[in-house]
Amino acid sequence: MSRKPRRRLVICICGMAGSGKSTVGKRVAEHYGLKYYSGGDVLKAMAIEEGYASKDRGWWETSEGLKFLEQRAGDTSYDRKVDLKLLEIAEKGNVVLDSWTMPWLLKNEGFKIWLEASLETRAKRVAERDGITLKEALEALRKKEERTKRIYAALYGFKLGEDFTPFHAIIDTENLTIEEVCQTVITLIDKCFLNTDKPNIRV
Repeated sequence: MSRKPRRRLVICICGMAGSGKSTVGKRVAEHYGLKYYSGGDVLKAMAIEEGYASKDRGWWETSEGLKFLEQRAGDTSYDRKVDLKLLEIAEKGNVVLDSWTMPWLLKNEGFKIWLEASLETRAKRVAERDGITLKEALEALRKKEERTKRIYAALYGFKLGEDFTPFHAIIDTENLTIEEVCQTVITLIDKCFLNTDKPNIRV
């Protein structure tokens, strides 16, 4: 009697900047012994190759990051290359993807979670993380999100931060610690992805 093949895990963590998606993605990957890949990190590496200065955290909210966003808006090859690479990675399985596009491009593959928080809350988190003022964080996030949304609407036709159709769960992180968010995500994956059918859930 043949054994059922082991289930291939593909988990997508998505959310706007400051929602905690990168931290949660890395911790979820560590918890399940999976590999973690960030679309933003791949794009940043491309920017560095183009001669942009970079730093470890908060680069996308800097003038350099926003300038690269404008360049991407005029040349979709950057995003297409990243997305093709992430699709290849997803095909192999056993990964956590921190990506704005994969929830749509993977169609019915994987378990997809959106982390929700207000612009003000996310700006406070970014300001604390990057050592900038709340006003600077708000301005940077507004510019970044407006330009990013335009790129994906033109490239793939979805409205980032407005269209939640692909997601199996939406978690409001507004009043949760990062530890609480991680535990909630892990519980959802255990109960709704690994053991049962996948309902649409809002926590």
